[in-house]
Amino acid sequence: MDNILLVFVCLIMGLGMQKVAAFPKNGHLALNQFVIYIALPALALYYIPKVTVSTDLLYPIGVAWIGFLFSFLFFYTLGKKMGWPNRLIGCLVITAGLGNTSFVGFPIIQALYGEEGLKTAIMVDQPGSFVVMATLGIITAGIFSKGEPSRNEIIKKIVLFPPFIAFVLACAMNLLRFDFNDHFQTVFQKLGATVTPVALVAVGLQLKIDKESQHWKFLRLGLFFKLILTPALFFLLYRIMLGGQGVAVDVAIMESAMAPMITGAILASNYGLKPKLSSMMVGIGIPLSFLSLAFWYYILTHF
Repeated sequence: MDNILLVFVCLIMGLGMQKVAAFPKNGHLALNQFVIYIALPALALYYIPKVTVSTDLLYPIGVAWIGFLFSFLFFYTLGKKMGWPNRLIGCLVITAGLGNTSFVGFPIIQALYGEEGLKTAIMVDQPGSFVVMATLGIITAGIFSKGEPSRNEIIKKIVLFPPFIAFVLACAMNLLRFDFNDHFQTVFQKLGATVTPVALVAVGLQLKIDKESQHWKFLRLGLFFKLILTPALFFLLYRIMLGGQGVAVDVAIMESAMAPMITGAILASNYGLKPKLSSMMVGIGIPLSFLSLAFWYYILTHF
């Protein structure tokens, strides 16, 4: 209950700080960078060396890759049939295909499933969401913005992304069955614990709703796909067809139901893929996702 309360308190604090003149208008950018460069790598270095490698990891890792391909097939096929412009198709593919598996996902999963669930959530995010964003996401943005995606740029973004560096190091430690001593583990644990408050305050600072936007019908479709259709696909695939059970499967499905990724929306905006719609997908999708996540948590615990 404390963690759930923390989620809403931090979001409300972030919203309130939008009205504080002394706080920089782009202050969320600094908070996001702190999470990316310090907090997320610390989480990886603390948790991943302790993960027990098994076939269950295929469930969380598959969420981001399958989810993005599902988004591409859905919106590309529908968009071409309806005659949508490429920039609109690209925007929906990216924002509806990438989930906020860390900034919003980590505190929610930790609140619902504890430390064991958080370990699985890190696997959804580290080799999943951010790698997909830095590869398939950038390629998609380049294609639909009529730009030429640079292979060197893609490789550079992957290998220099701080959480990815930490993830590779932590995986090597896991394979070698090596972990840091207690003092370093305590440091990484405390730094990783800042993900929840810092990230959610940053989310609150970014929540914007444009009532005059012409994109409402596309927003409804994009959020319906992200919050309902995508987790329905994974529930059918993981629980019904493959018969998966346990925390790893449930966390994977819950992570698939998370709101659109903030970084994905920024990527779409930077490539000129409907920036207003991109920001609306995040700004409205995050608070709305709390309702849809409650629905999917009920489904997972009762069926």
